[in-house]
Amino acid sequence: MSAGSVAMQVPVRGRPDPGSAASIALWFFIAVACSLFTLFIAAYVMRLDGLEGYPLAMPWQFWASTALLVAGSAALELARRRGLAGSLLRWGAVCAGLFVISQLWGWQELASRKVLPVGNPAGSFLYVLTALHGLHVIGGLGGWLLASRKGAQAWRIALLARYWHFLLLVWVILFGLLGWMTPDVVRAICGSLR
Repeated sequence: MSAGSVAMQVPVRGRPDPGSAASIALWFFIAVACSLFTLFIAAYVMRLDGLEGYPLAMPWQFWASTALLVAGSAALELARRRGLAGSLLRWGAVCAGLFVISQLWGWQELASRKVLPVGNPAGSFLYVLTALHGLHVIGGLGGWLLASRKGAQAWRIALLARYWHFLLLVWVILFGLLGWMTPDVVRAICGSLR
């Protein structure tokens, strides 16, 4: 077998490779989560076309949380490439925890600006979408616990890194949409939705 080829794992006692089964399950979960986020984004864009929709000024804490998610994703990618479950994996978890804290801090900043979950459709969507994303980050910490156990297999780290890259992509889309999508942009892209 050449150095560039991928080794195939033979099932033990007729059982499928747990890495392959978990990989398929993760792809299925990502597809379902993409569908959920896409539906919320479509609803937001349709609602933004109305007179009451407007973009919100993103608090600086959301910029900081973006940097934390990038750092966590990079740390997990390095852990995956090196096959390490040590400090890089821990750094990814720290970044995830700090991401959630910075999001909550950003919510406090928005509330001080009178952007609340009620009375403003753009604010309502912001809170729902960021909460939904935050719950996915918190759920990812459960995967981190499995991947960080002593003697954890490399495939667990690889799946965790894939999930974190997905979370980063979703966050970048949400952050851009919530901060810079205006009714005029929606009309220019989609035409009037009415």
